[in-house]
Amino acid sequence: MYAVIKSGGRQFKVEPGQVLRVDKLDGQVGDSLTLTEVLLVKDGEALKAGTPLLEGVTVTATVLEQDRGRKIIVFKKKRRQGYQKKQGHRQDYTTLKITAINL
Repeated sequence: MYAVIKSGGRQFKVEPGQVLRVDKLDGQVGDSLTLTEVLLVKDGEALKAGTPLLEGVTVTATVLEQDRGRKIIVFKKKRRQGYQKKQGHRQDYTTLKITAINL
């Protein structure tokens, strides 16, 4: 059984027991979250697709950690203008463990 969920503007194919990293979601470590934006579910041979979302289908996940990604450097320059701008960014992430797909 697997499902396709939407989180943070991206889509993820998830199965029970899978660990994945998504953009920051509210919740403390150990909390249980319910993800309601389910786009598709495959259970055995049965395939259900939403238009665009499935109603009554949820995915339950547990928050394993709240973390930040590695630092990236954003550097902008316009040649011959004396313009330079250097900026850093660290993205916040939430690590989830999928516990169940509720039909």
